Amino acid sequence: MKRLKYFVWIVCIIFFTQLSCTDNYESLPVDRFTDEFVFSTTDSTGKQARQFLNMIYEQLPNRHNGVGGDYLEAATDNALSIALDDEPDVYKLLLGRYTASNRINSDMKWGEYYSAIRKANILIKNIDVVPFKSFYTDALGNKRPLNASMKAEARFLRAYFYFQLLQRYGGVPLIGDQIFGLGDDLELPRNTFSDCVDYIVDEIEEIKDSLRSIPLEYPEEFAHTATREAALALKTRVLLFAASPLFNGNTLEEGNELVGYPSYSRERWKYAADAARSFMDSYGENGRKTFGLAADFRKIFTNWYGGDNPEMIFFRNTGNNTGLETANGPLGFSGIRLGNGRTNPSQNLVNAFPMKDGFARGESPKYAYNPQKPYDNRDPRLDYTVLHNGSNWLGTQLKTYQGGPNNPAATGQYSRTSYYMRKFLGNFENADQYGNTLHLWVMFRYAEILLNFAEAENEYLDTPSAEVYHVLFALRKRAGIEPGDDNRYGLESNMTQSEMRQAIQNERRVELAFEEHRYWDIRRWRIAEDVFSEPVKGMQIVLSQGNPSYQEINLVQAPFSERRYLYPIPYSEVNKNINMVQNPKW
Repeated sequence: MKRLKYFVWIVCIIFFTQLSCTDNYESLPVDRFTDEFVFSTTDSTGKQARQFLNMIYEQLPNRHNGVGGDYLEAATDNALSIALDDEPDVYKLLLGRYTASNRINSDMKWGEYYSAIRKANILIKNIDVVPFKSFYTDALGNKRPLNASMKAEARFLRAYFYFQLLQRYGGVPLIGDQIFGLGDDLELPRNTFSDCVDYIVDEIEEIKDSLRSIPLEYPEEFAHTATREAALALKTRVLLFAASPLFNGNTLEEGNELVGYPSYSRERWKYAADAARSFMDSYGENGRKTFGLAADFRKIFTNWYGGDNPEMIFFRNTGNNTGLETANGPLGFSGIRLGNGRTNPSQNLVNAFPMKDGFARGESPKYAYNPQKPYDNRDPRLDYTVLHNGSNWLGTQLKTYQGGPNNPAATGQYSRTSYYMRKFLGNFENADQYGNTLHLWVMFRYAEILLNFAEAENEYLDTPSAEVYHVLFALRKRAGIEPGDDNRYGLESNMTQSEMRQAIQNERRVELAFEEHRYWDIRRWRIAEDVFSEPVKGMQIVLSQGNPSYQEINLVQAPFSERRYLYPIPYSEVNKNINMVQNPKW
């Protein structure tokens, strides 16, 4: 294929290099560069090539308020956007108000991911001509020229973007290392779901040892980069999706290999469990102890690699600022304490948090649930995740009852649910104002690896093993849940596979809330129709004679149609490509 001669770069490329606790921004001037300039045979520093790689990194998701100003969670039963009256993108996703031609571009991203894949291919093709004098240490301890790492990183990023497409659409066209130009035949067919899974996993296996490994040699400079551990974490997630009901045994269309495997195989759960177990054995408590559960749940999202955060595997730095607090902090403050309350957690989510001893609401032998004191004696993660009436924030106790200082209905903007999101925000419980905080979008953390293992292992076995129990014990212990006299943290002994499945699914819900797991989990589990048979709920709090009265209320009914388990392929792609097959029922 002929070399493409020119590329037009866009201003304001955000660079990840030399990451520290401050934002690092550079821009590449608007100009036209040849391949020979970007991948120069005389530039031993590879400056332009490194900038090109950073541009690919820039297309990794920053999903903080990343769906038209909202979290994807607000398209699930876990939250609502405060801006429902404006019908934001996330509300359209919640209600299914989209088609193949009228799409929600802030999440569907077909073209964006293929653009990123094309950039990765350009780097993979050209990087070896750059005569790097710089070296790095790969995952096996070998000193190698920098181009080897850059090529492996580009292949990791390409695999990651393919997975983003896979979870949204099922099987998609795999273009290998090709770089298409004007006039090339682009009428490519979709590869099967199995092809795509195998491709991503094979890529990971081929590149994993060429990547850097944690702990990093120069963490201040390379903390953002793809590592062997990030690649293996991606592998656990891909295999978990592949084993899940939507793609393995309960597909949208029988025999359609574009949307899943043609028949169920229990062994796929074993592949997923083995991948997660291997990660845990290599890097967890039985291995090098590179990773573990952070002692402070709240620090996971505001602190990168280091002793305070052994949980971090792969992240994107989104800046040292007050942006998340301003967007999502409670209403009722002003000036440098201003919050716009964008994300309102649901009562459905609040109800999912167990009591302080790990038992569900109404089932605890120690802590009776009082509907008029609904936040007493609950799993501490509730307070780490949700701000509610009585929560400490900015040196005061929040008053989110109707018309209260932090839920001022008369202004025309108010919390839909009487709740605000606490997760990801800085520690401002006792501060008098917001201050700059390092915010990270965490793509992989160790708690997910543990949960991936527990789920896959439970599905493969007939009855839950001690290893499966141990994962939930560890997560609940870190959360601050009481062990109880039996040291079971509220879990019954001799649970059935089905009972453990429900426990694991709920644990994922509360542990990983707002991290973009719930939206995809209820799809891959194929339970979205059941989930949305119930309305999204809030809490109505009314102050009477100085005392709050609590009443759960229904807010949004969002029935789920079967076709929405996968997004529709863009109509423009199907229309111009005779080989492009649309997803079922679209």
